[in-house]
Parts: sequence; structure tokens; C-alpha cells
Amino acid sequence: MIDWFRRRYLDLLGSIYIYNEHRGYTSIDRVLEAVKARAPDDHALIAAIEKHRADERKHYVMFKRWFELRGEMPLQVDRTCGHIDRFVEIMFRRTIDELDTKRIIAEDDQFEKLCRVISLTEQRGHKQVEILLRHPLVTGDKVLMKIFRIIEKDEPSHWAPYEGWLKANGKRESRWWERGIDTFIHSELLFLKLPVLFLNFRVKRRTEWQDAREPAEAKASPVPALS
Repeated sequence: MIDWFRRRYLDLLGSIYIYNEHRGYTSIDRVLEAVKARAPDDHALIAAIEKHRADERKHYVMFKRWFELRGEMPLQVDRTCGHIDRFVEIMFRRTIDELDTKRIIAEDDQFEKLCRVISLTEQRGHKQVEILLRHPLVTGDKVLMKIFRIIEKDEPSHWAPYEGWLKANGKRESRWWERGIDTFIHSELLFLKLPVLFLNFRVKRRTEWQDAREPAEAKASPVPALS
């Protein structure tokens, strides 16, 4: 029973993470488009965001490898389990795919809002990884522990470029209600959606990887050996 519980928990955890990592690097492509249009000469900012994108892709591939080692596909979780998805929907009143990139490029307040959403999301991710590295259901999986240690090391550089832009341009720090939204989204996933998914045995597995239809250049990224 304990082994089944642990396997089910890790199955859901991995499925949620691989969804979010894929959503992360594909969403950053939109951010890069905006930054390159707004500040084409800010090579440091562009390079930092490109590194963020590469890391998210790397993390996705590591979780993909973890599932391959388990001999199964991830469960079909959707944007309701995506932290950045929910944050964008609440702050912009539209999904990530519906974001108006041209407006984000043209309007400072829209780009500022997006930077703050990404920064808070990445900081939340770092806190969660620190918790998972001590979680008794996770510590027994050596491959998963290696993945989370790599993510823990990578994460601080992910919110840095967005926080840097906000400070360099004299923008305010996150307010209590924005941090409250971040906490609400995390709590909603942890205490509502995860338990519901855990008990929903009708959730099917994916039949293909999320990056199956992406061009080869979008997939290029170095990945550490996991086994």
C-alpha cells in the first residue's frame, strides 16, 4: 500500500512538473520575442532570458527521461495545473496563448506585469523544490533527487533578469496582493487539485510527448546524464 501510494504521488508530481517545464520554455519564447523587439541592444538581458529558456527545456528533458526510465508516459494534466498559466490568466484575464505580444512590446506596464509574474513564479518554484528535496516520498528516488538538485541550482538565475529589469527601470516591487495570488495558486494546486487528481483514476496517460511536434532547433539543449 505504501509503495503504491508513493508511486502514485511521484507519478502525479512528475506529470505536473513536466507539464510546467514544457509550458515554461515555450512561454519564454513569447517573452524573448517581446524583449528583442523592445530592447534589441540589451544583449545581457536577452542572453539571461535565453539561458532561462534553455534551462526550462533541459528540465523538461530530464523529467522526460525519468518517465522513460519508469517505462511509462506522464498523466494528461493540463493548464489547470500550470502555475504560470493560472497566474497569467488571473493577471491578464486571458490564457498564455492568447497574450497580445504586440501590446506587451508596446506598453511598459504590460511588460512590467509580465516580468513580475515570471519572477514570482520562479521564486515559488525554487521554494517548492527546497521542500521536495526533503520530502520523504521523494528522497528515495535517486534520479528524481538529482533532477531537483539541478533545478534548485538553476532557479535563482531564472528570476534574476526580470527582477533586474524591474529595478533598472525604476519599477516597484511586488505588492502583497500579487504575492497573495501566487500563494493562492500554489495552495489551490497543493490542497485541491493534487488530491483530486490523486483519486481520479480515469486520468489517462499521454500518448505522445509534449515536444513531439516541435522543430528540431527548439529541442536543442544539453542534458545531464541521469542514469
